[in-house]
Amino acid sequence: MASLNVYSVLVVLFLTCGVVIATKENDQIIKENNCETKMGLPCVLEAFTSIFNTRTISNKCCSELVVLGKVCHSALVKRTLENPVFKDLNPATIIAKSIQTWNNCLALIDSPSPSA
Repeated sequence: MASLNVYSVLVVLFLTCGVVIATKENDQIIKENNCETKMGLPCVLEAFTSIFNTRTISNKCCSELVVLGKVCHSALVKRTLENPVFKDLNPATIIAKSIQTWNNCLALIDSPSPSA
């Protein structure tokens, strides 16, 4: 029975350390890439609601998101998911919506605009 308790403590310790390392890694990526300064607040809110709710993102904000870059986008979404406020959300669903938003914006920005 004692070995089961030790095993349980080790599992909890491992999981806790993994979360702390992930948090530090995302924070480091965000800091090193100046991620928090690359998008205007209105577009940050629009991107956030397109990922965490069911709203769409405008062409202007898609442009800002693509300029932000995939590394910053992913790190910011992951850091948001680490916030206890969002503990009841399914991370896999949010990450899937995040990838979908990124891919939609990238396709929109990469597609040629119609000729006038």
